Amino acid sequence: MQSGKVIIFSAPSGSGKTTIVKHLLKTNSNLDFSISACTRDKRGRSEENGKDYYFLTPTDFKEKIDNNEFIEWEEVYPGNFYGTLKSEIKRIWDHGNHVLFDVDVKGGLSLKKYFKDRALAIFVKVPSMEVLEKRLHDRKTDSSSSISQRLFKAKFEMGFEDQFDVTLVNEDLEKSLIKAQKLVDDFVKD
Repeated sequence: MQSGKVIIFSAPSGSGKTTIVKHLLKTNSNLDFSISACTRDKRGRSEENGKDYYFLTPTDFKEKIDNNEFIEWEEVYPGNFYGTLKSEIKRIWDHGNHVLFDVDVKGGLSLKKYFKDRALAIFVKVPSMEVLEKRLHDRKTDSSSSISQRLFKAKFEMGFEDQFDVTLVNEDLEKSLIKAQKLVDDFVKD
């Protein structure tokens, strides 16, 4: 694989990392999104296979694990696997771009460990758990039980914040987008 740089955005679900990543992709032609593989169902009608995720069956996912096709993978929720395919990174670097990740906290730490100083790992968080709970309810994509599960997991994930290179507190979206752009610009220019 040719080498470029990787920028990793990780956060508890509902912190706004996907909104930040989508903005950066629209405004930076030198960045390309690493599409994760997963075994969960699509959320609503807006998600597309090969664009948002590679939606795999558990059997297909496990076969790719056995074939060493992942840089990292996790069973994020019982029965729901997520991972980064080596072929995705090769695709992006072969086009001369830097890789932009939108991954869960454990995946972000695994990617940072794998890519070392070629990676910038950014932890996105909201000001409080109350704000996070409101955001999860407001997006109307998850059941009450799923939201409870996500909040429980978020409390656990907050304990890993200090293992990331930088924390971006997403309180005001416009300010967060500006800060995220500066972090990316400073990292890729080196």
